[in-house]
Order: sequence, then structure tokens, then C-alpha cells
Amino acid sequence: MRKPEKDVRTMKFEAGDVVYLFIRNPHTQDVANVQEAAVVKNPENPAELAVFVYETYYPLTDDLAIYTSLEEAESAYRDFFEEESTA
Repeated sequence: MRKPEKDVRTMKFEAGDVVYLFIRNPHTQDVANVQEAAVVKNPENPAELAVFVYETYYPLTDDLAIYTSLEEAESAYRDFFEEESTA
């Protein structure tokens, strides 16, 4: 499955921001949903930021499909997964 195009490196975040990301079901890897997450200081490296979701910290990397609004995330999710299901 290809990753939605989003360059996290060009986005500006601060600890305390609320973001939305695609997250996979850990039990069924071909299932994903949009989940709200908090931007926080990375506990392993306080000079970096991470997102905190489902009691887990994820570094802010291009491996995440991350959006600043729920509407943007849901639209990208529909575009991405509808395209995937018709391919």
C-alpha cells in the first residue's frame, strides 16, 4: 500500500497541538482509520517532538500521514482508500 503524500518535515508543530493521523489496526494491518493525537515532547529525546496516540509515542517522521484538521484527514483518507480499493 502506498503512503499518502504528506511531508511532515515542512509542517510546523508545537507541543500541545492536536493532529490527526492514519493509524493501522495492530491486529489487521490492512485496516486503518483516522485518529486524533497530541503533539508532545519526545520522552526519549526532549529536543524532538512526537505524537502520542493509544498510549504510544511516535516520532514525527514522513512515515506518518499527519493532518492538522479532522476534515483534511478524512478527505485524504477517503481519497487514498477509495483509490486503493478501485486499483
